[in-house]
Formats: sequence, structure tokens, C-alpha cells
Amino acid sequence: MQLKRNLLSVALASAMMLTTAGAQAQVATQAPESEPSAKDETTTLDSVVVTGIRAGIESSIETKRESTSIVEAISAEDIGKLPDVSIAESIARLPGLSAQRVGGRAQVISVRGLSPDFATTLLNGREMVSTGDNRSVEFDQYPAELMSGVTVYKTPDAGLVGQGLSGTIDMRTVRPLDFSEPVVAVSGRLQRNSLGDAANADDDGNRLSASYIGQFADRTIGFSIGYSHTELPIQENQVGLYEPWSATNTTDRVRNGVPTGTFYSDGIKALRRTGEVERDAVMATLQYRPSNDWTSTLDLFHTSADQEDTANQFEVNLSGYNGGGAGDPAVVILNPQVNGNASFTGGSAVNVYPLVRGMYRKREDKIDAFGWSNDFNVGQVRMKADIGWSRAKRDELLLENNTQKIPRLQLDTVDLSYSGSDFSQLNPGLDYSNPEQLFLTNTIYGSGYGKVPSVEDELKTYTLAASLPAPQSLDWISDIDVGLNYADREKQKVQPEGNINLGAQGDIAIARDLQYGLVNLNFAGVGYIPSWNVPAAVARYMDFRPRTDLDYLIPKAWTVDEKLSTAYVKANIDTDLGDVGVRGNVGIQIQHADQSSRANYFDRTAPAGSQVKPFEDGSTYTDYLPSLNLAFLFPHDQTLRVALARQVARPRVDQLRASLEFGVDPATGKPGGSGGNPQLDPWRANAFDLSYEKYFGNKAYVAAAYFYKDLRSYIYTQTNDNYDFSSFVASYVPGPNEPATQTTGNFTAPYNGKGGMLQGIELSASLPLDLFWEPLEGFGIIASASFNDSDIEILDPESASSVGSDPISLPGLSDEVYNLTAYYERSGFEARVSQRKRSDFIGEIGNFDGNRTLRYVVGEDQVDAQISYTFGENSALAGLTLLAEASNLTNSPYQTYAGSKDRPLEYIEWGRTYLVGASYKF
Repeated sequence: MQLKRNLLSVALASAMMLTTAGAQAQVATQAPESEPSAKDETTTLDSVVVTGIRAGIESSIETKRESTSIVEAISAEDIGKLPDVSIAESIARLPGLSAQRVGGRAQVISVRGLSPDFATTLLNGREMVSTGDNRSVEFDQYPAELMSGVTVYKTPDAGLVGQGLSGTIDMRTVRPLDFSEPVVAVSGRLQRNSLGDAANADDDGNRLSASYIGQFADRTIGFSIGYSHTELPIQENQVGLYEPWSATNTTDRVRNGVPTGTFYSDGIKALRRTGEVERDAVMATLQYRPSNDWTSTLDLFHTSADQEDTANQFEVNLSGYNGGGAGDPAVVILNPQVNGNASFTGGSAVNVYPLVRGMYRKREDKIDAFGWSNDFNVGQVRMKADIGWSRAKRDELLLENNTQKIPRLQLDTVDLSYSGSDFSQLNPGLDYSNPEQLFLTNTIYGSGYGKVPSVEDELKTYTLAASLPAPQSLDWISDIDVGLNYADREKQKVQPEGNINLGAQGDIAIARDLQYGLVNLNFAGVGYIPSWNVPAAVARYMDFRPRTDLDYLIPKAWTVDEKLSTAYVKANIDTDLGDVGVRGNVGIQIQHADQSSRANYFDRTAPAGSQVKPFEDGSTYTDYLPSLNLAFLFPHDQTLRVALARQVARPRVDQLRASLEFGVDPATGKPGGSGGNPQLDPWRANAFDLSYEKYFGNKAYVAAAYFYKDLRSYIYTQTNDNYDFSSFVASYVPGPNEPATQTTGNFTAPYNGKGGMLQGIELSASLPLDLFWEPLEGFGIIASASFNDSDIEILDPESASSVGSDPISLPGLSDEVYNLTAYYERSGFEARVSQRKRSDFIGEIGNFDGNRTLRYVVGEDQVDAQISYTFGENSALAGLTLLAEASNLTNSPYQTYAGSKDRPLEYIEWGRTYLVGASYKF
């Protein structure tokens, strides 16, 4: 939707502006180098004690008004009382932010319509590593219970080290010396998934947490520690179709019975995924403050998550290929149904040979972080010295078992009916529920395949900063900040893989002692199929020896090194222009990057035994990033903010890999290849922000913001027709009948290209309804509406078989994003309903090959609710809170499609989650 149409929608949604949602919480800090101010459990306003969600909202309003940057935030008061398993669920409620679900959980966050790669995530002001292949943090690794607050910086200042192009997300843990007395808190919740149990997986889970905050030695020492344990069931129903959807023709894409020109998918599957995620996290902080001139803070954070699940799957290949056995009749589509968009919507597939598959995944993630900060005063100079270290490690095991009926002459007829808004149907004619009739055998996809990917990401940071008094002649400047930061990052990935072959026993049915029981695929019309212990079946019946030395596997291993040196100077502005107060900052940040990557490649031109060769490449560049933030404080609690900045986002890590594939065409002598590009420059943009905010004391506000980003460059997958292969072909000797080898050829890789425009409008407000009518005391609404528009067109998108070859819009960009929370709080009773809604967008999905692929994602509409009661201080149960929660009340599905919604790819339901629990604080 173009911005013009969005502006019309703004007029219709003016009521939404008066009830917006961003103020779910409190901004923990105004700058990453300063510590957050911990909030007491109550806020006193005109001798009236405000508690719970209203305390968090009012703290948020106060901090938003005092900030010199445009920020959004959440605080611990809100996080602990929202139906959120991870911090991602809470962050996704803020204005201009949206989440993409993975496995039913909000996992990655888009800021202002840009993909997660454009944002940077910090923990206590230090950039964090990622368990994924790239930079974007998977937020479901971070339990909400251990965070004191999260600040999202939409506009940077020169002192914001580690800033992103779309925004910077800074997660904060508690500071024990900011609390006036010791605190002990424990909580427990039980949860259940509405899809029920299946196979070997239950439908219930639990969440447990405990925290302690204490002060010692006459409040010169503070210590806090928190522990969180979560067990989440994985229950998923899915129907998926093969990508791409492509038009049939009379030459290389003939599909018997399907009219020429029909868009058609070559396969369909239905599955029930079952399993569990178990996560343990520990946070600890030690503070030492012997005087007001020195504070030393040590932060430790550890989280480990183990996920184990199996997709119990019925699958049919519809391309006409059913194993190629001698005498097999051809696959034919009878009674094909084709709609007006030339999309195949149903028919009967005759002579197909379905599979029943077990697709097993085990993933182990660990994140460790350490930080030591020292803040001290030297005369009038405030100094800060900080060191940080974090490491993330991901280990995975992916296994598949393929079974089919034997002998192979048991071909089947499957009736098909596709839907773009529900589960597509595939009804087989035969029964597949008897495990004794399904054999591990050399199926049309072999007997199995396995992968053992591993990723390790390590980051070390060093910071030295100072705040200096401004010269007296510059009375409009309060002080000047200067600083240096050095970050050293190394990320590496390996991915051994290979066939899982049958053992000496040959074809065999999986024994009863390895069977879990039948799973119900009636939601897709399949009926019941067996489920079994896939790793045990591989160990008993099969041979799996993963390798890394094959020509197509060698490029999957790589290492990327980055060394980023940052210097900045920032002047903080505090003055008056007549009756208008002016606060803000102006400064410049200088970033020098030294990036390199190393990998091996397979040289087909070299003699046998010497074909695996090392390759290393890299680049250096320097960026100058000026920034200006001004807040004009007008009478009647009105603030107008203006921000200008040059912003950058470093390239994706996998785009910087040195991995490549290379060869020489013997017919022309021309070399060619594809791979990564260690010489990439970052994304760069010039940004303008304007925000108007009207406050009503500390109780309410309304705001409207406009942002504009002029992306000066963008990274596309392109083909360089004049790539220099001299070093690769130097020793190549052409065959007797081959032409001389050329030194230049085609190389396909990520390259910097033309950028474009991104702009948007964000409306936000927080309104307690007693502001309008006193009898509505306790009721309130917080909400937001964001409207985004971009003219950027990605001409040759990477891994884009499902979005077509035509130019596409920015991945992650939803034209419209809405958040709404209605709440009631009074006398210890709280109730709230929250809704997150976003329009369609292009998502980046990890496919079976472990590569990122682009797919259209149908917009989501998720509703969560909570009700709780906290016993008052005069009760014998003072400090106890009882609660009940429900998430995804509408059972909002996850849907992807190829080009148009009548060409579905995935339709997934994760069900509703219900929780009951209690917490106790003393």
C-alpha cells in the first residue's frame, strides 16, 4: 500500500492515535553508557499510590518525555505481568516494531519495517552475539523474568555504540544498589497447548523463576541473581507445498493431465510436529560503590536452550517422479481444477507413491555473556571503562527416515484440494496407519539424509568514555562526551552432512519398541500415520557418516572476522529559546571496520588430491556518522522532536563469507562461480525523524511521529560479468581440444547496489479512561498504529524462488502494524487483553538446505489475555499474586504463499496456550 493510501487510513484511524500502545513500559536508560534507574514497586503521585501496570505506564511516560532521543521501552513491572514467555513477545507490542513467529514463538524483531538484520541488539549496553547464522538476535533465548527493561532507540546519538540502521534494542538487567531494600521473588506457571499431546510429546509445560536482590556492607555492595526455567511443548499441525510454483509447459515441465500454462507445485506434505523446548537461564550482577565517585558493576548472563522435535509427515511427490522403477505407470492428474489466475487448485493424482517420513531435529543453544563496568569521577570529569565478552554456540542434529509401502507396485491415488486460507487437503486411497506395512527402504528420496550444523559466535568489546564539562563560553551546552570502543568478533559455521544409508539387513519395518504410536493428520484429510524414534532407528538400522570434504559441502564451512574501532564526540544541549526549552545533542561517530573471511573451495581444475584449496579475502572502510537530536519543550506539556543522522548496518555475516564454488567451462574456457563477498560495504542511510508529543501530566500522552530513511545503498545478489579469476586459473591446463582459459568470467554474489526510500508514520498514545470520566477509574487503553512505505525494489532477490523474478519490496516490511491493549487495574485486581496485528510481508525463512529463502507471509493477528489478583499488604497472603493467562486466543495461523494467495506454501497452526500460576514477592 502506498503512503498516500496510508495517510487516508490515518484519518480514519484518528481514534487509534488517541489510544496507542507503545507505552507498555519504562525507558530503562537514556544512553547506553548510563545505568538504568530501577523503579520501586510503587510510584507516588500527589500522595496517591500507583501500582502494577499503571506504575509502569506512568514511568514510561515520564521517561519518554525526559529523553532527548526518540525511544520506545518496556519495564519489569509490565514484563512480569504480560503473557510473555520471552522478551520478544513484549518488545513486539511497542510502536513501530513487529515480530516474526518461528515455532509458534515470537523470535526475531523488525524495527520500522526493516528486516532484523538492520537492527542491533545490546545487553546492558554491550552488543550481543547470535545463535543464528547472522547478526539478528533470536529473542526467544531471553526470558522476560530476568530483564528489568528494554529500550528501543529509534534515533541514534553519537555516543550510542553498536547502533543499528533501523534501531537499537538494549536489554537491561537489574542494578541491585538502585533498590532500597532486599527483594526475594519466586513464581511458577503451568501451561497447556490446545492441540493436545501426540507421539511421545505432552501438551503441557511449565515456567519457574526465582530472583534475589540484596545490599550489604552499609549499602556499598549489591548483589542480584535470577534463575528461570522453562519447558515448552511443541505441537504443530502443518500442510506444506513444494516450492516453487511454476508454469507447466510442453518441453521441460510437462505434468500429465495438467493444462499447459498452469502454475503448479510438484509436491505436498502434511505433518504433526511434536517435541519440547527446555530453557534455563541465569543472570547475576555484583555492584561495588565505596563512594559516590566510583561504582564498579559486574554482569554475568547464561542461557541454554535444548529443542527436540520430530515432524511425523505424509508426503506425495506430484512431479511425475515416483522412483523410476521399470514398468511403473506414469503419474497422471485427473480432473484438474484450475482457477482464473491459472493456479492449480485440485484434482486426483493417480499412480503416486507416497512416503511416511520422520524428520528429527535436535538443537542446543548456549549464550554466555560477561561485562565489567567502572564509572568514576576525576574532578569534574566523569569516566567510564567497560569490557565485555559474549559467546553463542549452536549445535544441531537433523535426521530423516523415509519409509514407503513395498513392493513398489502399491501405487496410490491421492485426491487434492488446495486452500489459501485453511489446511489444503490430500486424501490417499490406501491406509498408512500400520507401521508393519511401512519399510525403511531406498525410497524416491533415498533412505534418509542427515546434517550436523554448528555455529559459534564470539565477541569482545572494550570501551573508554568520558564526560567533560563544557567551556563556559558555550552556555547552551551542558557537557561533552567523548569515547573509544573496540569490538573484535569471530563467527564460524560448519555443516557436515550426508546420506543415511540402510544397513546390512536391507529393507525393514521399524520395530514396535521404537514406535511412539499414531498421530492424527485428519486436519489435512490423511488419517493416521505412525511416529517413531528417529535417532534410535538410525542407530539400529542405518549408517550415517556425515562429511565435509565433498565438492558441494566444502563451501558450507566458513569463518568471518570483524574488527570495529569506534570513536565519538557528542555535545549535550540544554538551553532556552525564549519560553521554549531546548535539549538534545549533536556529535559525530567514526567507525573503522576491518573485515575478513576465510574458507576452502573445491577447484575442479586442479589434479586429484589437491583440489581443496584455502581462500581468504577482506576489506576495510571508514564511516563518518554525524547525528543531531533536538527536543523543543513548548508550553502546555508539548514536545517537538527533530533528529537527523547518518546510519549504517553492517552486512549479514553469511554474505561476508569467503566460501565459493568455481569451475571452467570446457567449451568456452570461461570461468564462473558463486559465493559470498568479504569486500562488502555496509548498508548506509541518511535519516530524518520528526515527533510531536502531547502530555497530560504523567498519566497520559498522545504522539505522532514521521520518519524518512534515504538508503544510499542496498546489498543485492548480483552477477559480476567481469570477475577476475586470475588467481584461480593460474595453474589450470586446458585439455587437448579445449580453448585457452580466460581470466575473467561471471561470479554471482552479494554486491552493494542502489538503495531507495523508506518512510512511515507512527501514532501512539496511552489513556487511562478516568481522564475523561471519573467512574472509569482503573480502565485504560494503550495502542499504536504504524504505516510504512518504501520504493526500494530488490531486482534479483537471493533464494527467491517463491517470490518470483520480478522486483520485490523490502523483506520484513509490513505496510501496516497495529498494537492495542485494553486493561483494568484496581484494588489488586488486573485484567488485560492485548492484540498484535500486522499486514502481509516478505519473510526470510530457513529452508531444509539451511539457506535463507524469501516467501510471502500472510499478515498475523494475535490476541493474548491475562487476569490476576495481588493480595494487599493487610492480608495474611500479602505479596502473593494469582494469575491466569492465554496466548494466541484466536489460534492465528502462520501462512506463506508464492506470488499470490491461491498458491499456498505453508499453513501452520500452533494452537492456543493456557497458563495458570502464582508469584510471591517479599
